[in-house]
Amino acid sequence: MTNPVSHRQLSGSNVLWQYVQSMEPETIAKLSQPEPEVAQIMENSLMQMLGGLPSEHFDVAITTNREDLGRLLASAMMNGYFLYNAKQRLEFEKSLSHASEA
Repeated sequence: MTNPVSHRQLSGSNVLWQYVQSMEPETIAKLSQPEPEVAQIMENSLMQMLGGLPSEHFDVAITTNREDLGRLLASAMMNGYFLYNAKQRLEFEKSLSHASEA
């Protein structure tokens, strides 16, 4: 089965993809680093989804199927994107508030 959207079509019509392609490697490396606060919230969120028994006292094994694991991964990814965007917005609002005070 072939993908109906070719890489050429994607890169030609997607401004975000073009923007990412134009970034310097240093910028991409910096953006790829996880935010510590976001990572901590994500870890807590995943523990709540999976059950939060402390691993030092319990040997927990989780069994699932491909579809449910996919849903869990998608949920975690969307949660991460949301939290990252919220963090960016908070930083943006802080910088606007500092700029208006000056």
